[in-house]
Amino acid sequence: MYLSVSNATKTYGTFKALDSVSIEIEQGEFVCLLGPSGCGKTTLLRLIAGLSELDGGDILLEGRALSDQPARKRGFGIVFQSYSLFPNMTVAENIGYGLKIRGTPRAEVSKRVAELLALVKLPHVADSFPGQLSGGQQQRIALARAIAVDPRVLLLDEPLSALDAKVRAELRSEIRHVQRTLGIPTLMVTHDQEEALALADKIICMNHGVVVQSGTPEDLYHRPATRFVADFMGISNLVPAEPISREYPDLMNTRPAGADDSHVACIRPEQIGMTPDPEGNATVRSISFLGNLRRLEVDSPIGPLVVETHGGNPCREGERVSLNIAPEACIWVEDDMPGKPVGAAA
Repeated sequence: MYLSVSNATKTYGTFKALDSVSIEIEQGEFVCLLGPSGCGKTTLLRLIAGLSELDGGDILLEGRALSDQPARKRGFGIVFQSYSLFPNMTVAENIGYGLKIRGTPRAEVSKRVAELLALVKLPHVADSFPGQLSGGQQQRIALARAIAVDPRVLLLDEPLSALDAKVRAELRSEIRHVQRTLGIPTLMVTHDQEEALALADKIICMNHGVVVQSGTPEDLYHRPATRFVADFMGISNLVPAEPISREYPDLMNTRPAGADDSHVACIRPEQIGMTPDPEGNATVRSISFLGNLRRLEVDSPIGPLVVETHGGNPCREGERVSLNIAPEACIWVEDDMPGKPVGAAA
């Protein structure tokens, strides 16, 4: 294992920000820490970076403990949400700063800066100052500066959250391209599940200072272990067992052994088949056009559902429809959010 965190604990007064958290990152792997604000993901990143001290646990890089090493000696590259570029230095000077303070010869610095500017597709801004660049360009330069010194691990703290949607999508692709090209083990903090799905080899989903589930993007989306993960990883239709057993008894056969009322059915909107049917027992309440798909809110005997369809949609608001849910489309998840009403959730 390249980088591992074992039983990391961090408290602030009476608040436990991390509670015995363990994660692993392989060489060349892109890992996303995903979760809502306050779940502990940035605290964990700062502990790995050496910007905060552990209260308990260990952090190992290639089997060697990092806990007693200051941030400057860990050899990690860090990119923050706020860019943190030096405003009085040119772009080239910003990128080459880490190399310069290490005593790298000027010719080598110039060559490395040119290579990185080409890699982030900004070769023409070398002599510009950060204030002359857009937010997306500044974040590209911050990324180039972080990787200029060949970091052993790249740490990204919500680097895209301050950008608008189009720039965020473009830069997301750039970050993945750079990471794949260089093969740098990367850990990125985000609260955006779409971002995590698009970028990560592995997603570590956190809540209330603990790891709830980790796995590939496909694992967390198609096979969530808990209601929280299902709820957080996109839109889910979460339905209690009682209406499922009454209206769709075949789906009960997919319940895991030992499941009880603490388990609810999770059905993704795109996995529900729907056809117009005057005798159908469901009714289309609303239709939202979203370009490549239509999202429908449907009143059904098992409760309100969200259904997504691609291409032309023959249904209209107020129309009766029949719904088809295949057994393999139904995943049963542990209800780890007691007291919160179940139903369709984004």
